[in-house]
Amino acid sequence: MLKENCTARLDFLLVAFPNQPEHQTSLFLGICLVYISIIAGNLLILIVIWVDAHLCTPMYFFLGTLSVVELCYTSTIIPQILETTLQEEKSISFQSCCTQMFLFIGLGSCDCFLLAIMAYDRCMAICKPLRYTLIMTQQLCVQLVATSVLSGFMISLILVWLVFHLPFCEGHDIEHFFCDVPPVFQLTSNKTKLEEVGVFLTAIVAIVVPFVLICISYLFIAVAVLRIHSVDSRQKAVSTCSSHLTVVALQYGCCSFMYLRPSSSFSPMQDQILSMVYTLGTPLLNPIIYSLRNREVKSALRKLVSY
Repeated sequence: MLKENCTARLDFLLVAFPNQPEHQTSLFLGICLVYISIIAGNLLILIVIWVDAHLCTPMYFFLGTLSVVELCYTSTIIPQILETTLQEEKSISFQSCCTQMFLFIGLGSCDCFLLAIMAYDRCMAICKPLRYTLIMTQQLCVQLVATSVLSGFMISLILVWLVFHLPFCEGHDIEHFFCDVPPVFQLTSNKTKLEEVGVFLTAIVAIVVPFVLICISYLFIAVAVLRIHSVDSRQKAVSTCSSHLTVVALQYGCCSFMYLRPSSSFSPMQDQILSMVYTLGTPLLNPIIYSLRNREVKSALRKLVSY
């Protein structure tokens, strides 16, 4: 009954938005510009992979899937932020908040698993080049992507249940731009240590497990690269991994600091800045990183432009 009284007609207020109209306009225009750039960059990557026959490989299949996930990932957050920025009352309904968190965490977790799959792909390409095409079949690639999506949304379902099955009696002001786990979880009442541990362990599965798999893959890659005697071959092997490693550093640097910590260390301003980095910065930089640091993508882009 307590839970029903606290959440039945609950609307959350997103209080991180500025109150001054000129600041709201600047925020709207800035985010809108970045969002357009994210859409353009990721769509360009997808078009290049689709058009160029030389990029019909597992590596670029996973890269294209990553672009699709990041387009969906940002689209669950940015349109709502843009709409709320221009509204007088910065509110979001209980159901919308729950749905947004489910999609955001699900797609974000899927992103992490895809980065682990891409590391495994590079590991097979460098460590077992002669058997690479036999190992990384089209069927396996599709199965790996499907597994990452299912795993991501299963984790999200558990995490959303852990947060939203609790009553919200201590307030409804979310000190954030959208419904992310740390600021919403701060508003819950009657939470026990078990539920806090559950949220933390779920974050570990979504972030640490893929990161460990990435580290293991690159450990095998490092051993294989050290065995290569040709300097050119060694540089080529390293160059195929450099873009992926840069993206991993960006993704896990922010996510680890945001989610792998006790709820008592929640800092609204710090989290708001970090959230903008991994919801806007990473999806914006990923296409740029893969375009500038990948010879095959740059070559395909030049061919596309020449047409």
